[in-house]
Amino acid sequence: MSNDVQLDLSKHNPPEYRTPDSMEWEMGRFKNKTKFLFHTNPARPTEPNAGFLHYEPGAGFRLHKHDFSQVWYVIDGEFNMGGKVYGPGTVVYHADPHYEDAMTTETGGTLFFVQYQGPTTGGRPVYEGRMNIKGEVKDVTAADLEH
Repeated sequence: MSNDVQLDLSKHNPPEYRTPDSMEWEMGRFKNKTKFLFHTNPARPTEPNAGFLHYEPGAGFRLHKHDFSQVWYVIDGEFNMGGKVYGPGTVVYHADPHYEDAMTTETGGTLFFVQYQGPTTGGRPVYEGRMNIKGEVKDVTAADLEH
């Protein structure tokens, strides 16, 4: 491949590279564990939430909805979603707005996820403290399931 092409990159952001190896697991909102490689924040509101979710055997969540979009990739374990069991290699796409079927896992397992601003709704992914919980984990309320 030739490097003869000259591009003006002055108005473009460079790629960002992150690895999960140096990160600690944090408590998630459904009593799972999370590692955020990228995380929406006030300084960068369109940055996606992206990282890993690990569920212990017997964990899961109930039916809920969101206004943002997201993609999941099952790395390991088996997950019952919408009454069907899915395993490693499964990709789940959630357009905006969307609902998530109740999800459970008997085996435990890990998902890679990317949550991003909904192209049709403008809804943004959850912010600090919604998934990577600091301190005590509280029960999820109906209002929590409406975001």
